[in-house]
Amino acid sequence: MILVDTSVWIDFIRPRSTNAVDRLRAALDHGIEAAVTPLIYQEVLQGARDEQAFRDYRTFLSTQPFLHSTDAVATHEGAARLYFECRRIGLTIRSSVDCLIAQTAVEHGVPLLHDNRDFERIATVAPKLEFA
Repeated sequence: MILVDTSVWIDFIRPRSTNAVDRLRAALDHGIEAAVTPLIYQEVLQGARDEQAFRDYRTFLSTQPFLHSTDAVATHEGAARLYFECRRIGLTIRSSVDCLIAQTAVEHGVPLLHDNRDFERIATVAPKLEFA
């Protein structure tokens, strides 16, 4: 199983050809499950261009496994710690949502497939964050 970030799902759905999308297609072709979090689900849905796209994205993504926090407070605290540690060493993370996604990947011990440079920054303070 891999956790697939919004940055990859958007390009996959459109469809665009990127290295991350190619890795996602290869993973799916090999039977590797591509998981989402509730935040990733929300981000993809809110990017829908019309009602039909919203329904299509909802139908497709709802068939993927969801990774949830086992302890929401601890997950948010861990995400805040990632953000704080990055800021402390001079790294700017553009979205605290990315910290939540990274923390969820760490908690579940799954690699994260992304196309977002903030995750590379987060990984400097989160040695358990692996990439697919």
